[in-house]
Amino acid sequence: MSYRIHPSERVGHSVDKAAFVRMLGEYLKPDSLLSDPEDLRPYDCDGLSAYKTLPWIVALPETMEQAQAVLRLCHQHGIPVVARGAGTGLSGGALPVDNGVLLSMAKFNRILQIDPVNRMARVQPGVRNTAVSEAAAPFGLYYAPDPSSQIACTLGGNIAENAGGVHCLKYGLTVHNLFGIKLLTVEGELIDLGSGGLDGPGYDLPALVTGSEGLLGVIVEATLKLLPLPETARVLLAAFDSIQQAGDAVAEIIGAGLVPAGLEMMDNLIIRAVEAFIHAGYPVDAQAIILCEMDGLTEQVEADLTRAKEILERMGASEIRLAQSEAERKKFWAGRKSAFTAAGRISPDYYCMDGTIPRRHLAGALQRIAELSASYGIGVANVFHAGDGNLHPLILYDANQPGQLERAEELGGKILELCVAVGGTVTGEHGVGMEKINQMCIQFSPAELAQFHAVKAAFDPKGLLNPGKAVPSLHRCAEFGAMHIHQGALPHPDLERF
Repeated sequence: MSYRIHPSERVGHSVDKAAFVRMLGEYLKPDSLLSDPEDLRPYDCDGLSAYKTLPWIVALPETMEQAQAVLRLCHQHGIPVVARGAGTGLSGGALPVDNGVLLSMAKFNRILQIDPVNRMARVQPGVRNTAVSEAAAPFGLYYAPDPSSQIACTLGGNIAENAGGVHCLKYGLTVHNLFGIKLLTVEGELIDLGSGGLDGPGYDLPALVTGSEGLLGVIVEATLKLLPLPETARVLLAAFDSIQQAGDAVAEIIGAGLVPAGLEMMDNLIIRAVEAFIHAGYPVDAQAIILCEMDGLTEQVEADLTRAKEILERMGASEIRLAQSEAERKKFWAGRKSAFTAAGRISPDYYCMDGTIPRRHLAGALQRIAELSASYGIGVANVFHAGDGNLHPLILYDANQPGQLERAEELGGKILELCVAVGGTVTGEHGVGMEKINQMCIQFSPAELAQFHAVKAAFDPKGLLNPGKAVPSLHRCAEFGAMHIHQGALPHPDLERF
């Protein structure tokens, strides 16, 4: 299915393709410049593969000077640019435009420095997430953000989407583990944001760029915060006979003042799929399981595990299991991180949502999602970062059945509206991209969207960078017919009970 940019968000130009390829060829090697349809096809989507658009041209620069040249030429001729990392994103943020250049940063893949004294790493944007921790491990350090795609996803994309992971509850998202960014503007100018420390003078521009989804500039280098490897890490697996019980148990753990390194939840549908796929040792009869990991000093970990176990027992856990070895701990987490892949065993296609809600509404929101699933006649498997309320409902459908994708999208939209209505937001870590752009009209008022556009215009006056993504035009919102929902207002009668 081809995604179409709203006319008000499209950037047009009248440049001849062959002529522009020749211009780019003055700066790029022949194998770093793709323009034939068959060469372009691997770049026609990101991880949201339901939407595909063949890019006009793909550029793969190897040096800063080459990347600057591409941006300068595109800016000069009014040609849109979409930056791309590994293409693992799930919101269509790296979906190309059919009249623009896809700027792949895959060849910017070097770790420039590991600084164990200051606990920092300088990396290029094409470095894989796990590669940083592997390089830092000899110094007893690691990089905390750990999205499920960490063996493949790259740091540039992590910054663009403000990625999280299963341990973001305790250690924060990408923005909390970032000291500085080097950014190319749309004009090809290099700017250095951040101070190499926890704070610096002026506006916090690294935080502004983090999560900006390629709308403000192209990341060419990042300085990351490294942490000492914890002395001890241990994980509890708790099984429950109902999702309601599991949701309430999550709220109780956080309410008790505990801060787990990870607090994850999975429902029966995904438990069975994961167990059949990776044999993680999950109880397949449980309606829900919680993975609760504590890390830090051994004495503190043991004390926290005892308190967590008491809470889980009190909240009705039918089984509680403590990983008896590091291998078993890793197996428990391997199951959780394989959940999206395992969903392919139970459905020809699935649509992975990403919304966030206050933890107190967890049980009620899951109940409402089940009701929506039943009303649409489409299955939903739930796996999510329960500790911070970041939901990842997997909407199961068959793209070969006419109309099913559209119904899955509609159901996904309803789930996002539910998140906003109970005081949450339409994304927690996957970004808006093109997937959630209509629901942005619901979360934000026209005045708020106007401020987003003002920030965009300050960096990119012509609107050339990643057009049609993340921030909707007011024309789009008017056509979508969205009514702004004030977060937490609970405007719908069937949400009042939550």
